[in-house]
Amino acid sequence: MLKLAVNNLKTILCLGAHADDIEIGCGGTMLKLLAEQESVKVHWVVLGASGRRAREAEQSAREFLHDAASVEVVVHGFRDGYFPYIGGEIKEFVEQLRDRMTPDLIFTHRRDDLHQDHRLVSELTRCAFRDHLILDYEIPKYDGDMGQPNFYVPLSEELCRRKIETIVRCFPSQWDKRWFSEDTYRALLRLRGVECHSASNFAEAFCAPKVSL
Repeated sequence: MLKLAVNNLKTILCLGAHADDIEIGCGGTMLKLLAEQESVKVHWVVLGASGRRAREAEQSAREFLHDAASVEVVVHGFRDGYFPYIGGEIKEFVEQLRDRMTPDLIFTHRRDDLHQDHRLVSELTRCAFRDHLILDYEIPKYDGDMGQPNFYVPLSEELCRRKIETIVRCFPSQWDKRWFSEDTYRALLRLRGVECHSASNFAEAFCAPKVSL
């Protein structure tokens, strides 16, 4: 298995369709990177959250980004579930992001995700950011569309615990969802840890469509 060291990251862009997507998909990796890298600026962008969900997203982002040198949290109110039908507006917004930043690393949704909002965000990320390292994160859900990742980030058990506890605590609006539970997130971390032979037994996994070494 090829192992890459990511050093000297200065700017990271995290894109999520909804409140809690980024945290579920790459929250542990962000905690790890920010603990290991100095002077990292993070742009954390949630495209579809309003009201209570927007407030939860902002609180959660602040907690996950506690160790970042600089933070920009943007929570937009594009309508949940309707992204493909308002794609032009979202495309303009993503292109505005591109025009004002040059991130070293981008986290976004997996392009084969069956949720229409997730898939559109992934497509627009690739259209706007053509010369950047992009890692696609995964979201467990009813659709059963988990893919075969090719990029793994081993995580300590402590980081996994911190990730899961923060997600559950910061998003009480989701407590009645059957999939929203500590064991769901821990199970996926454990499975990906098995796949990459993680020394800690846990990992987050991503799809890396293009990587230049």
